[in-house]
Amino acid sequence: MRIIFIRHGDPDYGNDTLTEKGIREAKLLAKRVAKWENITQFYCSPLGRAQKTASYSLQAVNREAVTYDWMREFAYFIDDPVTGRHGVPWDFMPSYWTQIPEMYDREAWKSTEIYRSNDAILPAYKEVCEGLDGLLASYGYMRHNNYYISDPSKKKAEDTIVIFCHLGVTCMMLSHLLGISPVPLMHGFYLAPTSVTVLASEERMENDAIFRVQMMGDTSHLQAGGEPVSPAGYFTEPFQG
Repeated sequence: MRIIFIRHGDPDYGNDTLTEKGIREAKLLAKRVAKWENITQFYCSPLGRAQKTASYSLQAVNREAVTYDWMREFAYFIDDPVTGRHGVPWDFMPSYWTQIPEMYDREAWKSTEIYRSNDAILPAYKEVCEGLDGLLASYGYMRHNNYYISDPSKKKAEDTIVIFCHLGVTCMMLSHLLGISPVPLMHGFYLAPTSVTVLASEERMENDAIFRVQMMGDTSHLQAGGEPVSPAGYFTEPFQG
């Protein structure tokens, strides 16, 4: 099975839609998606910027997406202990989060003071993990400890699903699939607007499956179309090669 995560295009956060640049990005993305064969199902966050991004690809392939509320951005605000910023629960200063060993632990990050400062964060993380596991179960992949047991009567190796969503919630889903803390993911990896991240299930033993990243944050469709990579959500200039 293959899972493809796509971040929305360059955002107009104030109006929860896309900028003109974001629309150009989404149209270039649609040309790429139109070449993908045998997509089993498309899924989408309910937020406007993800819905707008998906609309161009869906129109290109004459398909519809299933919308799940748990795919919305992981925007459960905290007060940054260094800068005082009231906003998303990442983008912390390295002098802060790297000094807390629990931030690197797949379970212990949940016990840190900053992630307990908003009572909605941990229930929301659980909702995302359970939502993803429920979705994968519908394709025959049942969570078992830290990997998945595949049901031969349900699973199809060629199943491919596409999820249009957001940077933060993608990192939360990746943390669950890969068995690692989301904190280094959110601080150590940049997923540019309309970037493509692909995981596939490795099933080297019968009925055992684990998802492994094949590509992360790919923006080759932007380079092919002459559109610069957006720095939205990044704190330095993205590579344009």
